[in-house]
Amino acid sequence: MAVPKRKMSRSNTRHRRAQWKATTPQLVPFTLDGTTYLVPQRLLKAYERGLLSPES
Repeated sequence: MAVPKRKMSRSNTRHRRAQWKATTPQLVPFTLDGTTYLVPQRLLKAYERGLLSPES
């Protein structure tokens, strides 16, 4: 693991952390009993198997 030789200033730390951005999940259509829902792609199989309900 990399270990810094010197302490990083508060300003540099905050500037580095500010670059991180969260992205919205990619939604895909999912049809259940004739009704189409938009669900996150990574959860699609859970919805298809009935582990999650789209109404919640």
